[in-house]
Amino acid sequence: MSGNHLARALRHPSFAIGAALSAVVVLMALLSLVWTPYSALDIVVANKLKTPSLSHLLGTDHFGRDVFSMILVGAQNSLLVGFVAVGIGMLTGVALGLLASAMRGWVEEIVMRLSDFTFAFPAILSAIMITAIFGPGAVTSIIAIGIFNIPVFARLARGSANAIWAREFVLAARAAGKDRARITFEHVLPNITSVIVVQGTISFAIAILAEAALSYLGLGTQPPFPSWGRMLNEAQTFMFMAPHLAVFPGMAIAVAVLGLNLLGDGLRDLLDPRLARQR
Repeated sequence: MSGNHLARALRHPSFAIGAALSAVVVLMALLSLVWTPYSALDIVVANKLKTPSLSHLLGTDHFGRDVFSMILVGAQNSLLVGFVAVGIGMLTGVALGLLASAMRGWVEEIVMRLSDFTFAFPAILSAIMITAIFGPGAVTSIIAIGIFNIPVFARLARGSANAIWAREFVLAARAAGKDRARITFEHVLPNITSVIVVQGTISFAIAILAEAALSYLGLGTQPPFPSWGRMLNEAQTFMFMAPHLAVFPGMAIAVAVLGLNLLGDGLRDLLDPRLARQR
């Protein structure tokens, strides 16, 4: 990104705020790789349910674990699950969408009907089915959220690609003798990349929220590894005794989801100036 483009991006409120909030979450995850105030796994019963203080910035939970350390390490889990799950959905979905748009006919019909079928199984329902077979865990969350994202990207890629296939420069490329595969990679894919990137950012936010929901239900990341969703689940019993146990993980989820949504909104405006002018 050139200096002018960067300056223009930073002047966009949604992009600037979203990038800042997202950077905070990423920095939390990176920081936890090299340092945390305490081990996120150490149980110190004598320190249980302490309120926020200088020794424990965000207090401790019912096992005496430092909440701040757990939130830092939990950021790793949320970003990892979200990144891998969205990556699976994006790569598979975009490939299927491009294939459907390029081949049309029965290929397009099969891809779209499979997408419709997959939409009948949201991430939580998919996780329940996968858990029944393989057991709960982070891998279950990744597979369930990844499967849910495939039809999202397939439909988006197919619709966007269909619009590009009708453009004059693609018709000229076909007249020049280029085959469908070459046109797809040289002309169609580059012209829908911005749309895919924006959707990827928004899907990342949804994936983090879905991971938290699955962990809250006990289907996602398993103990002793920290997870924001499971921290909320464990906080239910102590809502009146130690409300900080629910407030801080909830804030972490809100910051991550809000940041990525604002970032996606800003990217959509920046990559399509017509939308920015309409505001």
